[in-house]
Amino acid sequence: MPDTPIETPQSGRYPPDMESRVAILEHLARSTFDTLERMERASERRFEATDRRFDAIDRRFDAIDGRFAAVDGRFAAIEGRFAAIDGRFEAVERRLDAISTEYHADFRWLLGVMLASWGTIMGVLGGILAVMAHGFHWF
Repeated sequence: MPDTPIETPQSGRYPPDMESRVAILEHLARSTFDTLERMERASERRFEATDRRFDAIDRRFDAIDGRFAAVDGRFAAIEGRFAAIDGRFEAVERRLDAISTEYHADFRWLLGVMLASWGTIMGVLGGILAVMAHGFHWF
């Protein structure tokens, strides 16, 4: 038995019931394309606005970085001043050490003089007592 088509071929690109369906699909495709273009333009505007906001934030951060750099410079100046003060304190400390060494030397000299004087006084007193004992015949 030969193949016989179930439907008779129609004239046109599509069967009659398909023409309206294809027209609706074409209309949907055009409106979807237009909608996607509008969405793309809107998203581009939003991205550009976001980029401008980020650029403004970057400028603010640059200003803040400049302020931090200024503060760092001030701290460096203060550290330099403290280094100069430390140098002065070291010079004063060396001078005080020299004075302290001089005072220790003076103290040792005075202690030696006092001990020698005490020894001399004791010797003289012992000598006087010996002369007195000899004179009074205590021995």
